[in-house]
Amino acid sequence: MDTNYNKAVVARIDALGNGDADIAELDELCHPDLVNHALAPHMPKGIEGTRLFLQRARREHHPVRWTWSTLVAEGDYVVQFGEREQQWPGGSFRGFHVPAGVFRRDSAFAYRLVDGRLAERWAIRDDLAMLLQLGATQLPG
Repeated sequence: MDTNYNKAVVARIDALGNGDADIAELDELCHPDLVNHALAPHMPKGIEGTRLFLQRARREHHPVRWTWSTLVAEGDYVVQFGEREQQWPGGSFRGFHVPAGVFRRDSAFAYRLVDGRLAERWAIRDDLAMLLQLGATQLPG
């Protein structure tokens, strides 16, 4: 597929992550052998783990959005980088108790597509920025 088509697939995946699309689209957008490297180790693998993550995120109650982002594509690879604003519901995150609130952090998502469908996904986020903004930790000094 061409890069514009692949960017359009990623834009549809992004809409799912933001809660702006029907989760049923996952089966159409994702390769059956999807590897989502961003899922926690205890989550199911592939499309089912991704579906469960999106359902648990409850974006209708905990919205997330890009304040700005850029999509870059070459061949079957697409990277989206920017700043995301999110409503955290409060609770445990990577061993920290994190109070509820709104935060912003830099995020990058990398995708590999096969035959126009998402085959691999990676997420790189500035989790420390989240923890600092929500008061879960502070820098020394």
